[in-house]
Amino acid sequence: MKMRMSVIAVIAASLIGSGAVAQQPHRPSSVTTGVGLAAPAEAQPIVELKMAMRKLWEDHITYTRNYIISALAGLEDEGQIAERLLRNQDDIGAAIKPYYGDAAGKQLAALLRDHILIATQIVAAAKAGKMDEVATGQKKWSANGKDIAAFLSGANPHWAKKDLEHMLQTHLDLTTGEVVGRLKKDWAADIKSYDDGHAHMLMFADMLADGIAKQFPAKLNKSLAFPN
Repeated sequence: MKMRMSVIAVIAASLIGSGAVAQQPHRPSSVTTGVGLAAPAEAQPIVELKMAMRKLWEDHITYTRNYIISALAGLEDEGQIAERLLRNQDDIGAAIKPYYGDAAGKQLAALLRDHILIATQIVAAAKAGKMDEVATGQKKWSANGKDIAAFLSGANPHWAKKDLEHMLQTHLDLTTGEVVGRLKKDWAADIKSYDDGHAHMLMFADMLADGIAKQFPAKLNKSLAFPN
């Protein structure tokens, strides 16, 4: 019986994660978490918000990695991967529009697009062995990260500028670790940089979701939508 109930709990959690429960006409009085614990229905919008935010930033780090691999190896899909990666920045910008407005969404997308374009320049310079250009690019990359931190902290008092700067710089450092690892064919270092960067990005996504939830508790029923 216990095993059967555990299986039911896992299935229920999967349905919640896939959005199947959202098709029901009424919210349940509680939701089942992945560890089989009942959570109040009021928590479900926060969970949905975090899931949507994680999806956006997982796309960010995943397609960044795909681009690094394709660009350094000279693969034919480099251009298409770059386009998909840039679209992710537009998705992230669009996701904050319900909370901060169209202008803010466009500004964040523009800052994130610069983040990606600078990254592509650094990857190209590193591949060509132009270390002076790499150093220049990394300074621009860090400055861009500070611009993003300033923008976000200015929009939400729950996002401390210092914390955002640290989180974003760590993201840059770990992404650089992937590039260096692949150039040196140090696959263990490359994989570790990505794994650490992936976990870090989920923390960053949760930090943003928590800040939105605190600033806009009344809007949680209109949580972020998954990009198409």
